[in-house]
This record gives sequence, structure tokens and C-alpha cells, in this order.
Amino acid sequence: MRIGLYPGTFDPITLGHIDIIRRATLMVDRLVIGVAINRDKGPLFTLEERVEMIEAECASLSKLTETEIIAHPFENLLINCAHDVGAQVIVRGLRAVADFEYEFQMVGMNRALDDSVETVFLMADARRQAIASKLVKEICRLGGDVSKFVTPQVRNALLERLGQSEPA
Repeated sequence: MRIGLYPGTFDPITLGHIDIIRRATLMVDRLVIGVAINRDKGPLFTLEERVEMIEAECASLSKLTETEIIAHPFENLLINCAHDVGAQVIVRGLRAVADFEYEFQMVGMNRALDDSVETVFLMADARRQAIASKLVKEICRLGGDVSKFVTPQVRNALLERLGQSEPA
């Protein structure tokens, strides 16, 4: 069984993340969404809320693609998380050159730790390249409409968490 690991903070999960997840399911039998605890980022949503959002957003996708999709919280090294879930492949999404530079360094370090785990990069769909969770939260916080960037359920969760009303 080919197991992939797609790690991130997913605070919140966006349409860009969902696009990468959908495309990653074409390469693996099981896709583990590694939900990073990462206290340094100060997430808007709790770990439990992020896991619940991922599970809700991926349930129909899992049925459609016939690929098992599992949300798995982690706080250790990415390569150790890959070992914990039995992943042979780490999936990473790229939006821009800046993403590549950072990811290139990460691949080098991960390969030095364990060269049996491969990393695969998926370029963001052109319609999704600008989407970043950080920007989505900021747009919502300032009263903008984020419906082009997240699902209706995630949009509602953002509005509720930030105490915002529907954008005009």
C-alpha cells in the first residue's frame, strides 16, 4: 500500500489545500493529512477544530477518489511523523518561487535524516496560487469576502471565530 503524508498547519484548510489533497489521492492508496500543532504560529483554530474541518472537507473526496484520507495531528519532526504513519512519500504544494526555496531546504534535511522517504511537489492550480491561510484569515478579519478561497463551512467557521458578519 502506497501511503502519502501531506503536512501543514491547515489554519484553516483552503481550496488550495483541497486541490493538492485531491491530486495527491491520485498517487497514493492512503493519504495522511499531517496537522502540525506548531504552537509558534499561534493558530486561530484549535488542533481539534482543524482536524474536524479536514475530516469534514475530505469525507466526500475520500469516497469520490476511493482513497483513504486520514487527519493525523503531529508535533514531532516531519520525517518522524512519516515513519509513524508508514508514509513512503511526503506531498508538498508549491505556490511560488519562495515556497520552492524553503521546501528545497526541507527536502535536503529530510533526506539527510532518512533518504528512503521521497518528497513530491505539486504545483498549485493557477486559480489557487494566491491562496494562503494567513491571507484568508486577514481578509476575513478585515471584513472581506473569503468565499473564493474556502468552502462555505470553513467560511462560516472563520466568520464565527472572528466575530464577523456577512460581507456586504
